[in-house]
Amino acid sequence: MPLMPKRVKFRKSQRGRRLGTSHRGNELNFGECGLKALENGWIINKQIEAARVALMRHTRRGGKVWVRIFPDKPVTKKPAETRMGKGKGAPEFWVSVVKKGRILFEMEGIPLELAKDSMRLAANKLGIKTKFVQRTHR
Repeated sequence: MPLMPKRVKFRKSQRGRRLGTSHRGNELNFGECGLKALENGWIINKQIEAARVALMRHTRRGGKVWVRIFPDKPVTKKPAETRMGKGKGAPEFWVSVVKKGRILFEMEGIPLELAKDSMRLAANKLGIKTKFVQRTHR
């Protein structure tokens, strides 16, 4: 089952602008280390799921993983070879709007080197530049 909201107030939304930095969700709150976005963009529900699966597989389901983003924005597309006009297309997939500085994933309970390696694998599944961050003190 794809990652998407159970229900939304409006079926279709405007594209919006991907500018600025994240003021919320920009520091580690749950785990010891995490993956931080270095640029603005959309992350598709399939990318989030692929990154989560890569994390789980590489850590052999050890430790705990938190996914800090959720795709709640619908993206519409018109069918192929359709003439212009006749309204907006049907919702095709869901995205999470990510601004730079946002923590995407957090993790704890595994060795640092294994965490770094698995976060690198997860980062390759996403469409934006990211960096590995770790907690300095509790």
